[in-house]
Amino acid sequence: MEARDLDKAARVELKTLSKDNADWVAQHLVMVSRLIEDDPELAHLHALSAARRGGRIGVVRETLAITAYATGDFALALRELRTYRRITGSNDQLPLMVDSERGVGRPDRALELGRSVERASLPAQHLVMVSRLIEDDPELAHLHALSAARRGGRIGVVRETLAITAYATGDFALALRELRTYRRITGSNDQLPLMVDSERGVGRPDRALELGRSVERASLPAEVQVSLAIAMSGARLDLEQPDAALAELEIPQLDPNRAFSWSPDLFHAYAEVLEELGRDEESASWRHRAARAEEALSDPHADDELETIEVIEEELATGLIDGVEVEFDRGSGAARDAEVTGEGGIADPAGVDEAAEEPSAEAGRVGEGTGVDEEVGEASEVLRVDVDGAAGTDVEEIVEGEPDDGAVSSEW
Repeated sequence: MEARDLDKAARVELKTLSKDNADWVAQHLVMVSRLIEDDPELAHLHALSAARRGGRIGVVRETLAITAYATGDFALALRELRTYRRITGSNDQLPLMVDSERGVGRPDRALELGRSVERASLPAQHLVMVSRLIEDDPELAHLHALSAARRGGRIGVVRETLAITAYATGDFALALRELRTYRRITGSNDQLPLMVDSERGVGRPDRALELGRSVERASLPAEVQVSLAIAMSGARLDLEQPDAALAELEIPQLDPNRAFSWSPDLFHAYAEVLEELGRDEESASWRHRAARAEEALSDPHADDELETIEVIEEELATGLIDGVEVEFDRGSGAARDAEVTGEGGIADPAGVDEAAEEPSAEAGRVGEGTGVDEEVGEASEVLRVDVDGAAGTDVEEIVEGEPDDGAVSSEW
């Protein structure tokens, strides 16, 4: 019984311990999972043993709370659940906290906590609706984002979502304000390209360029670097500087022989600037490359992480598919020979977030002098949400880890 017997989230947390302690904790957690149904008392003893060496690990405190609840020790369960919530920032165990409050004879507190569960779930429901509607109905998606912001205004992903929907509906001032707040809350520069574009949207290309230069490019993930280069190039075009716009796009990711998830957009942007400069033949060539990149990325294998496709325009074409080198007959496209060449992995570029800039006075809470509260009220009537009409409700902050960008790459 080792750490590999646990789920992925638990294994990640255990990596913060020494190997001996991690193995000790893992063994007891596995025993808890096996015993909790048939022998909760013994499972509780294993949870207590795990807590001896892994008391700072969220999953350990969560497990101890669950076994304490199962054995009727509601006071200990409540105490451990509060610690788990503080360590992880997660509200996943709020229902168990409600039941534990009832168990210690505090029904009023249980009722109050239960209402907080309902309040906490509302922003998530609206965010799901945003993801479903943003492409087909950005206006309605924006109404959902506004409603989410009423209950989750201190949560980074909520402010980010509101910024994205505001941008999609052309409200660049609101988008910029929300992006600044998102940056302050999370410390992330991943939305810097959208901030630059929003500065362009409010008619400040000079400010857009200044903002884009305020962060070290190398500290950003590759996909964000590409998006930033495209936004900076657009700002140069706004200033009628096509030569400088072309230079902004001449970055390492502009490789005509390799296609990644960001390549079609980058190739199209480069072609557009070349056309602006009157270099039509080169522009057509880059548009053709963009089309070929899109075709390569739409391949059924393109969803597999680290997938690499290589097409070399010679008599024979050689490709890397799942770490296997294959030669293709250009006439028939049939594989003629194959041999294993080893791992074809592509290292993800490390993204290091710069410290977030302090927002201006306009980057305040949702509803402070922005007209958002009024818009939210209208949204609530249309969607029949937030019927209690309470504004400024406290919601626990949600802390999320840095997401994997999931970039799919192709080499051709």
